[in-house]
Amino acid sequence: MPQWDFLNFLSSHAQRFPKFRLRMQAEATDLLSENARVVGVKASTPEGPLAVRAELVVAADGRSSTLRQRAGLEVIDLGAPIDVLWFRLSRKAGDPPQAFGFVSAGQFMVLIDRADYWQCAYVIRKGSFEEKQSRGLQPFREEIGRCAPFLAERAAEIAQWDNVKLLSVKVDHLRKWYREGLLCIGDSAHAMSPVGGVGINLAIQDAVATANLLAPKLLKRALHIGDLKAVQDRRERPANLTQRVQVFLHKHLLEPIFNSPEAIPPPLLLNLTERFPKLRQIPARMVGIGFRPEHIKTHAV
Repeated sequence: MPQWDFLNFLSSHAQRFPKFRLRMQAEATDLLSENARVVGVKASTPEGPLAVRAELVVAADGRSSTLRQRAGLEVIDLGAPIDVLWFRLSRKAGDPPQAFGFVSAGQFMVLIDRADYWQCAYVIRKGSFEEKQSRGLQPFREEIGRCAPFLAERAAEIAQWDNVKLLSVKVDHLRKWYREGLLCIGDSAHAMSPVGGVGINLAIQDAVATANLLAPKLLKRALHIGDLKAVQDRRERPANLTQRVQVFLHKHLLEPIFNSPEAIPPPLLLNLTERFPKLRQIPARMVGIGFRPEHIKTHAV
């Protein structure tokens, strides 16, 4: 499901709760603190600055989290040798089915079927986007055609560099996800690589675990810092295990592809899943369900 559809789904259901408020075009810029405790956030909006006070601030502002930076939480960087370029190309009848990836000499690209178009994730060496831009759009279009030949003519749909969005890949995690009055979840607690597309899944699982563990405490106004630690204790291991798998794939799948001057055969596992579709259930389960699935267990939410 595209992220924007999922966010619309969440907000439409949340509207049923009488005290739910959704502030659009409001960017969290800083924390409100009193006596070393976080008591809310500052935000910028089209109408001007906004201050929101809260018993608990949940930082879910992504891999470049402003709130975790303002909180001074320690980040452990695992490193990532790749960046990803996102763009769209039209999808036509007769196109091959969605695959795990297209591999060519020094190239790797994933296509996500969005019904009438392909959402393309073109993997590049970290920091190499400016070099590609300096060579011009046409050489970049030709690269796409070499990697996925059936898209060669459609690559002309990339009319300008504004059609290509750079995702600067990070793989990191916080040593401690919380401090008094603040809890980080999702990519703000553990930035995931786009490999496997698991970042949103882990973020949702973090949110469900947070609701299960903290909603009853918040209703009783009996939240303590130990309750925030309980969220990290439950969710830290599955996040770290997933990151280890991603770092392994960076090293043993993507780096050999980038370092090869010629096209190399896809890894055995990739070949097997292409030849035997039922085997796709194994990585699908790992991606979709993960190492520790979560289910809503409290009536409080």
